[in-house]
Amino acid sequence: MIKQKFSPLNVLAGLILLGALVFTLVPILFMFSASMMPAKDILRMPFRWIPRGFHWQNFAKAVAGNDGSFIFIRNIANSLFVSSVVTVTTVMLSSLTGYGLAKFRFRGRNFVFLAIMATMMIPFEAIMIPLYLVATKLHLQNSYAGLIVPFLVNAFGVFMMRQYLLPFPEEFLDATRIDGASEPGIFWHIVLPNCAPAIATLSILTFRSQWDNLLWPLLVAQSEKMKTLPLYIVKFAAEKYTDEGAMMAVAVLGSIPMLVLFFSMSQYFVSGASVFSSRKG
Repeated sequence: MIKQKFSPLNVLAGLILLGALVFTLVPILFMFSASMMPAKDILRMPFRWIPRGFHWQNFAKAVAGNDGSFIFIRNIANSLFVSSVVTVTTVMLSSLTGYGLAKFRFRGRNFVFLAIMATMMIPFEAIMIPLYLVATKLHLQNSYAGLIVPFLVNAFGVFMMRQYLLPFPEEFLDATRIDGASEPGIFWHIVLPNCAPAIATLSILTFRSQWDNLLWPLLVAQSEKMKTLPLYIVKFAAEKYTDEGAMMAVAVLGSIPMLVLFFSMSQYFVSGASVFSSRKG
């Protein structure tokens, strides 16, 4: 049995990690606790972390909205649809592109890869206005196409999938080609099933990015029916007489899909997090 050696450095590292854990969890615990309290209890100091009971009116008002229009249901459905479609297209297109850049030899391959990586250096804010002008010319405002098309694929996804596929055994691919498998069949039946950790990681990161996307929907979605959840939260919080308990309930409801996705794919996500530390190329 190997005994763990304790040292001041290990203790310090443990305390830092514990502090980071507390710093991360406290706002989440506050959100869930406050969502079950009336507003007067939330503002009371010292804060009572354990609610006296379940104040269901917060969630009813969160869904109904301050104006009672129940537009929350449409807005969260918009976010679910846009985030899901963008996640699927990003995973598929990034996997195809990463596979091509990792396993096919062609002239200009490195230049193409560097050009894709160069786009990561350009902040979205720098291209936001030109992109909006293009969307306007194509009449994509107030449409799902306007919310989805600019994010169908991203450079990070291509980079991640390429790095993951670089060590994939060439002999295995050659053997399947000798057996008569087509290139689309190899990709779909051989390559893609063996990329589960990377796909899970990319799916979670892409879904979260779109789920939290505020800036682009703020430009493209002018009508209430086309707005997404972040816009609903901003509008709800900006009301003159905001109910803090209902506002926390909105945050809880908006967090549930992301938490469900993360925990359902956590096993793959944790293993996929080692892509950059264990794979080189």
